[in-house]
Parts: sequence; C-alpha cells; structure tokens
Amino acid sequence: MAAKQNNTADRELRISRLLNAPIKLVWEVWTNPDHIKNWWGPNGFTNTIHLMDVKVGGEWNLTMHGPDGTDYKNKSIFKEIIPYKKIVYDHISTPKILATIEFEPQGNKTLLRWHMLFESREEFIRVVKTFKADEGLKQNVEKLSTYLEKNSDLMNHQPIIVERLFNAPTSKVWKALTDKYEMKKWYFDLAEFKAEVGFKFQFTGGPSPDKQYLHLCEVTEVIPEKKLTYSWRYDGYVGNSFVTFELFKQENKTLLKLTHKGIETFPIENPDFASKNFAEGWNHILHTSLKEYVEPPKVSK
Repeated sequence: MAAKQNNTADRELRISRLLNAPIKLVWEVWTNPDHIKNWWGPNGFTNTIHLMDVKVGGEWNLTMHGPDGTDYKNKSIFKEIIPYKKIVYDHISTPKILATIEFEPQGNKTLLRWHMLFESREEFIRVVKTFKADEGLKQNVEKLSTYLEKNSDLMNHQPIIVERLFNAPTSKVWKALTDKYEMKKWYFDLAEFKAEVGFKFQFTGGPSPDKQYLHLCEVTEVIPEKKLTYSWRYDGYVGNSFVTFELFKQENKTLLKLTHKGIETFPIENPDFASKNFAEGWNHILHTSLKEYVEPPKVSK
C-alpha cells in the first residue's frame, strides 16, 4: 500500500498577483520597515514596526493597530531569505503560521506568490471564521499593489544623498577628498589620484576581507574646493554610477553634500549592491571616518 501523502490543502491560504512594478521595487517595499509599515495588513489597519531584521534567524516584531483601536502584537522569525526570490518566516505568535512569499520577475512586472500554512486545521478554521484571514490576505495584496503604483519611481532614479557640516575650512575638506595621501587616512588606499577630468583610478574594497571588489572610477567633473564627481563601477559586473562631492562654505565651516546615483544599474541579484548597503557605507564614511579625520579630538593638556 502506498504511503498516505501529507495533504495540507485544508489548512492553507494561497494567493498570486502580477504586480505592476519591477522586482527590485517589490523587494524593497517588502523588506524595508519604512515601507512595509505603510501597506501591511487588511484595510483600516496601521502598523508599528519594532524590529525587522531580514536575515535567516532574524526577528520581525510589529504591532498592528486595528480600526477599532485594538492592538495585535506579532512576532516572526525569518527562516529563509533568497534576495529578490523568496522570503520564508515563522509567525510564532498566535496564530502560528509558516508564510512563504515568492517573487518572480516578469519583465518590468513581478509575479508574487503568497502562501500561508496554519499549524492545524482547527486553527485555520478559527482564524478564517473569526478574523476573515482569507479576505484579509486579499486586502493586504491589494494594499501592496496600490502602494507600489503610488511609489512607482521610488527605486528607479532615487540617488543616495548624505550631508555633513564639518567644523573645518573648505580647503581642508577639499584636500581630504583629493590628496591620495590624505585619502588613505580615512577613505580608501589609492595607488594614485588626481583631481583632473579624465583621470582613471581604481581601488579594492568590500563587505569583508574575503569578499572584495575591484572598483573602477574616472573623474568627470572638477571645480576646485566646490565640486568633485567621478564614475563608480565594478570590474566584471554590469552597471555604472556616479559619486559627487559638493562643498559649501559656511563661515569657518564646510557643508559637504554627497550624492551617489545610478546604483539601480548594478545587478539586483547581488545583495552587496543593495541601496541600503551603499547608504550605510556612505553614512559611516562621512559621519565617522571623515569627521574624525577633519575634526580630530583636542588633546587636553
């Protein structure tokens, strides 16, 4: 006699939807708490995201606020993360659910498949009957679709912009940006650098010692002590971007504005090229590394 198959159809919900948005944008609004809080849940619900650590073993803690003022605390653990392809998490609060969300690119659109497996048939019936979970899932997907349409240009051409006011003269900040010997002290170790249009340079950097990328750059614009722009791409990978440093003198201080645009041209399947990683990197470079260099702490006598 053949073994009885494990049939879970009587305790699961499934829904598919072709979303009118590229997969990079869909992934961003699914994994960034600043976005998911705006569309998560059935109609009338709002959300407070306490923690959303999108990695295997990471926690997702949120409170859903119902239309009648009731708060619903939710805690989940991410079980599987495949960037731009799949998210699996265990909803360990009641009701216990294993959720699987799959993303499939369809040109400039994205096919979303959402599967919710309840712990038991009894729990499934209770949640559907009491909270109308089946209708809630439909509303949630509709809210996601609407949010994507309203924010269709969110990821397409949005540059990273970081600003910092330094307690240092413009000449000092400019030298830190353009002198290779100064750059080694706070930025990257460049074999050579000249603030001249057309000058090409390269350096190696990456998220860890065993994962490094060769950066290929070319200076495209120079206005001494005011503006420096160079291209920024990776050897062996498609895509090209541009980094611009703008300096604004404010009495004895200097406002530095960094703009990095074109990141969306890099391969989306490589998580190292995610916009949030560039944002974190540039924020650390300007607010920590460069700050400590141009504003060294005073030595007390």
